Amino acid sequence: MLIDGVMLLWFALTALAVAFVAIDIRSTPEHPVMKWAFVLFTAYSGPFGAFLYVLGCREPVPGLHEQYVAARWRQALGSTMHCVAGDGIGILVGAVIGALIALPMAADLVLEYVLGFAFGWTIFQALFMGEMFGSYAKSLKGTFTSELLSMNCLMGGMMPVSALAFAGNPAAHDPTEPLFWFRMSCALMVGAAFAYPMIGGSSPIT
Repeated sequence: MLIDGVMLLWFALTALAVAFVAIDIRSTPEHPVMKWAFVLFTAYSGPFGAFLYVLGCREPVPGLHEQYVAARWRQALGSTMHCVAGDGIGILVGAVIGALIALPMAADLVLEYVLGFAFGWTIFQALFMGEMFGSYAKSLKGTFTSELLSMNCLMGGMMPVSALAFAGNPAAHDPTEPLFWFRMSCALMVGAAFAYPMIGGSSPIT
């Protein structure tokens, strides 16, 4: 089937993209959390993630990183990738759990939302970015609203993709099938596109 060939190509390109970003970003003068975020985002979004890393973070000439990422849209792009990287871990865990215990689609999406928000807010935002606020408690308070808004946009973009995939092929709900992971990649990319405009209007993380 055509979809099988598309998925094979996608996963091969994703592996190459992740390897490139993981190796290249080691020499980029970026916050360690953001380095992990770019690698994770690329794992979700394959060659598109690698392209966005080059476009939004990779300095064209050594020593120009601060000037390069100073542009507002690059700040928003970095913040979006950070958001999706953290939320995505919880969302993927929720999707796997939901599939294993055979949750209906609505309950599955709720579980993905809850775990995605919980992981993104308490760990990727409040814990990893706590130095910006002085304490973990202040960080939790300071990042709650931005995380809530970005998570709503992310899931708002993801849900239609997941619903269409569920309706089209039951394998899209089975984590032992490649289609499940391809579906999650597509959903996270669409969700990131939905989240970017909102994040671009708020204070950047990077």
